[in-house]
Amino acid sequence: MSTTPSDRISVSAKIDKSLARVWELYTAPEHITNWNAASPEWHCPSAENDLRTGGHFSSRMEARDGSMGFDFGGTYTAVKQQESLAYTMDDGRACEVRFSKNGDATRVDVAFDSDNANPVEMQRGGWQAILGNFKKYVEG
Repeated sequence: MSTTPSDRISVSAKIDKSLARVWELYTAPEHITNWNAASPEWHCPSAENDLRTGGHFSSRMEARDGSMGFDFGGTYTAVKQQESLAYTMDDGRACEVRFSKNGDATRVDVAFDSDNANPVEMQRGGWQAILGNFKKYVEG
């Protein structure tokens, strides 16, 4: 099953840490490399992040066995410190990440345009797994 690029997919997580800490660990390259993977078989050996409107970000995603890898990147269209990020991926799809206080915790909501190559549920599952890995890293 393929999708049209206009399909919007959403994932979210409640993270038991302060908004400031969640923002820092989500946006700092030295932390991105520790959580940005959907499964233990994958990792993120490098990341760059020019955190400003018009700035570019890039993460290298690789299978741990070296069998495959790809670069995931984009350009920020809006950055509101400790509130939201909006960006256009290098393939032209849009994404928005919102950070909100939820008591003593922080809620992270990610909404992105699907691609044509993979089923919506597969894309949702992959992005939710990465967000789950982020939650585990932050709370661990």
